Amino acid sequence: MSKSILLIEDEPNIVEAINFILSRDGWKVATHSNGHDANQVIDAKAPDLVILDVMLPGKSGFDILRDLRGSGAKPDTPVLILTARGQNKDRELAYELGASDFMSKPFSNAEVLSAVRRLVEG
Repeated sequence: MSKSILLIEDEPNIVEAINFILSRDGWKVATHSNGHDANQVIDAKAPDLVILDVMLPGKSGFDILRDLRGSGAKPDTPVLILTARGQNKDRELAYELGASDFMSKPFSNAEVLSAVRRLVEG
């Protein structure tokens, strides 16, 4: 059984690239493009990993992560923050809110694949 990933990203080119990289490696990838109802989608899909953009329409990735960790419903679900906001303060905030890992855009295919494998497979 392949592991499932939920990619929450609003940039179509990035969605396509990550979906391609991970699907080719055997991952089952679902996508979502806004922050409005992202937490409900996470609950419904129960992925093995969430890849989360910070700048989303409706609700920021930081708010989504805060809600996810604050609800206590999915404390062990790994969350990889993938963002163009790569400053130290953004990285620090992501980890304070419970991110499992942080990656800045632009990213390499190998970096994404390596992070996903490490976070899901241990």
